Amino acid sequence: MNALHPIFYPGSIAVVGASKDPTKRGFRSIEKLLEDGFKGAIYPVNPKEAEILGQRAFASLADIPGSVDLALICTPAKTLPGVIAQCGAKGVKGAVVLAGGFAEAGAEGRQLQQQMVDEAIRQGVRIIGPNTSGMFNTHAACNIVGFSHLKPGGIGLLSQSGNMALSLVTEAQANGHVGLSTYVGIGNEADIRFHEYLEYFRDDTNTSVVIAYVEGMRDGRRFLETLRRMTREKPVVIYKSGRTSAGRSSAQSHTGALAGDYAVSAGVLKQAGAILAHKSDEILALAEALSLLGPMASRRVAVLADGGGHATIAADALTEHGLMLAQLGEGTRKGLAAILPASAAVVNPVDVAGGTDSNPAVFADCARILLADAGVDALLVTGLFGGYGVRFSQTLTPIEMQTSERIAKLHQEFGKPVLVHSLYGSLYADLRPRPLALIREQGIPVYDSLERAVRCLQALAEFGEARRRPAVSGDAQGARSKGFEKVLAVCRRERRTVVLEHEARLALEQAGVKTAASALVAADADEAVTAFKTLGSVPVAMKVVSVDIIHKTDAGGVKLNLADEPGVRDAFAEIVAGARRYSQQHHGRAPDITGVLVTPMAPKGGVEIIIGVVHDPSYGPVLMFGLGGVLVEVLKDVVFRSLPLTEADARSMLEEIRASKILDGVRGALPTDKDALVRLMLGISALCTAFPEIAELDLNPVLAYPEGVGILDVRILLEDDD
Repeated sequence: MNALHPIFYPGSIAVVGASKDPTKRGFRSIEKLLEDGFKGAIYPVNPKEAEILGQRAFASLADIPGSVDLALICTPAKTLPGVIAQCGAKGVKGAVVLAGGFAEAGAEGRQLQQQMVDEAIRQGVRIIGPNTSGMFNTHAACNIVGFSHLKPGGIGLLSQSGNMALSLVTEAQANGHVGLSTYVGIGNEADIRFHEYLEYFRDDTNTSVVIAYVEGMRDGRRFLETLRRMTREKPVVIYKSGRTSAGRSSAQSHTGALAGDYAVSAGVLKQAGAILAHKSDEILALAEALSLLGPMASRRVAVLADGGGHATIAADALTEHGLMLAQLGEGTRKGLAAILPASAAVVNPVDVAGGTDSNPAVFADCARILLADAGVDALLVTGLFGGYGVRFSQTLTPIEMQTSERIAKLHQEFGKPVLVHSLYGSLYADLRPRPLALIREQGIPVYDSLERAVRCLQALAEFGEARRRPAVSGDAQGARSKGFEKVLAVCRRERRTVVLEHEARLALEQAGVKTAASALVAADADEAVTAFKTLGSVPVAMKVVSVDIIHKTDAGGVKLNLADEPGVRDAFAEIVAGARRYSQQHHGRAPDITGVLVTPMAPKGGVEIIIGVVHDPSYGPVLMFGLGGVLVEVLKDVVFRSLPLTEADARSMLEEIRASKILDGVRGALPTDKDALVRLMLGISALCTAFPEIAELDLNPVLAYPEGVGILDVRILLEDDD
C-alpha cells in the first residue's frame, strides 16, 4: 500500500478550527463531508463549541476519543507548529494546511514554514500544503475542498492553482460523463512533494489518468524519475504555466541564455512520457480520451467523413499534429466502394459523398472495414454523425442509435481508438442529440471541435510511444576519465571555473568525441608559426585562450582562414591586442592570457548546430540541441532533454526542432550525418553525467556534414565550489 493511502482514504477526519459560521471552511468542510456521505468519524475541534452541524465538538485533538487519520487545519499560519505537534501526539497521519502566510509571503513566512515542517518530521506527520485549497477523494466520499456535485471517476488531479482545479471540475460537470478520483491542491509543497503525489496516483486503483497543473516544483529530478516509471502504466497530462518566461540573465553561455523555464520543462517532461497540454481548454479533453481509449500502436489514422470540407480539414490537422493518414489496403478500398456511391472517395480520408444521408448505419459498415485494415491504428469519424435526425428526419434517429452501439462494439472488438467529431457534439451533455449521448456512454469520446479531436489522437499516439520507449541503460551514465580528472584538479588548484579550450577538447576526446587536431601556442608569434607548420601549413583558425574571455568573438579573439606565415604572425598580435582591450574595458585590468589555439579550418559547407548542457535548478543537467551559429539566440530553434540521454532521446531531438528538414538536405544539399550527431550527443551526455561538476557546456557551432561532424568551438564552465 502506498504510504499516502491512509491520508487520501481516511477512516476519520478532525477539523481543527471548526466553526458554526457558514462562510468559514471549518463549517463548509464538515457540511460537505456529511452531504457526500463520508462513512468515517468526523471530529470538529473548537474549544468554544459543544457541537457543530450535529457533530460533537472537542476542545483539542487530545480530547478526541478515537484515532484520527487526517486533520484539516483551518487555523492561522502562526498556530501551525503547535497544531502539528498536537497532531503528532494524537497519531494523526496527515494534515491539510489551508493557511497562507508561509514561504510565499517572504522571509518570516519561510522561517515559520520551516518550523512547521521540522515539527512534522519530528512527529511523523505528512503535510499537504500549506497555502492549499485542500483535497478530495470521491471514492472515499472525502471532500474537504467544498466542491459540489462531484462525479466519481478515474481522472486524478494535481494543481498548484485552486482556480484551475475549480475550472476543470466545472468543465467535467458540464461534460456530464467525466468523473474524477482524487484532487490535491499542491500549495507550497513544503513537505509532500510532487513526485510523492504522482507515486500515490500510480498505485491508486481508482485512478487511470492524472492531470497536473504545474507552475514549479521543488524536486523536478525526482518528479521526472517517477514520471518515467508511471507513464509506462498510466498517462499523465501536464499543463505547465510560465511558457513566456525569459531565460536566466546571469547565464554565461548561449545554452544558459536559451534555457528558459518553459522550454526546458516542455522538453524534459515530454521526454519522461508526459502528454503536454498546450491550451488550458484542451486539458480535460486529453484526459478524457486517455481514460477511455487505449494507446495507439503507431500514428496511422483513418478518417471517415460525410463531407469533403471536414475530410480536408481533418487531413490538414492530422499532418500538423504529426499524425499520418493511413494508406488503405486494396481490400479495404474495394470493400468501401462496394457500399458507397460511385462519387465517394475511398482513399484516406474517406468521404461517403451522401452515402449516409438516408441510412446512417453505413457509418458502422464503413467503420468495420476501416478498423479491420492492418494499416489503420485509429479511426476518426467527422461530420454530421449523431445529428442526422436533427438535420434530415427524426426517423433517422433510431438508426443512429443502433449505429452508435455498433461503432462502440467495433472499438471493443478491434481494440483500436475511435473518436467522433460532430457538428452537434456540444460540450454540454444535455444539448447533445441522443445518438451522441449514447455513443459517449458506450466509451467513445465526442467532440464539437475537429482540431481538439485530432489533438486527442495525438495524445493517444504519444502515450503509446511513451510506453514503448527504451529505459536508460547503465552505459548512459558515463565513466570519469583520468585525463579530465587531472584537468579538474588543475582548475581547482588555480581556483578557476573556466575550463580552457584545449582542456575542454581533451575532455571531449576522452569521452569519445573526436575534435580537430589542435596545438596550444603559449608564448609568441614564433610558436604560432611553428604550430601552423606542424599542422601542415593548411589554412588555420586562431583563438585566444583566456580565463577572462568567454565570448572570444566579442573580444576580437578569433581569426580565420590564415594561410601563410605572415598572416599567422599578424593574427597572433591582433588577437592578443584585442583581448587586452576587451579585458581592460570589461574587467578594468590586463587579461590572463594562456596563449592562442591554432587549429585547421573546418571543411566548407555543413549545417551549423549548437549542442550544450546546463544545470536547471529544478531538473538538474539538461542537454540542448538546435540550429547554431551567431543567430542562435534570435532563432531559438532549440529543444531540451534531461541527462542521461538514450539514443531514442537524441534522435527525437533531431526531429523536434522546427528546421529539422534542413538536416535532411534542402535545395540539392546532401542530408547530414544524423548518426554522427547522435553519437556526439550521447558522448556529451556521458561526459556531463560522469562529471556533475560541469555547470555549462557549449559546442557552438558544430558543423554537421554528410559524413561526420566538425566541432569549431568548445566551452566548459565548472560549478563554483564557493
